[in-house]
Amino acid sequence: MSLRPEKHSLTLRGHRTSVSLEPEFWAAFRDIAAARGQPISALAAEIDAARGVECGLASAIRLFVLRHYRDRETPPRT
Repeated sequence: MSLRPEKHSLTLRGHRTSVSLEPEFWAAFRDIAAARGQPISALAAEIDAARGVECGLASAIRLFVLRHYRDRETPPRT
């Protein structure tokens, strides 16, 4: 497991921005985007639009990845 974040540039609605995430989060984020048939910039733009001002983009992406995998493993309540 790598603890050092990696910085990558993304284009969100025509503007370049940099996001620092740990390699494991980048890999999971790319896998989710690919499964949805989206480039990571498009998925990042969706996350960016939905996040509040109190949450940074990198944190919002980490939470998105966490929720994605948590929700996949949580059995539906009956």
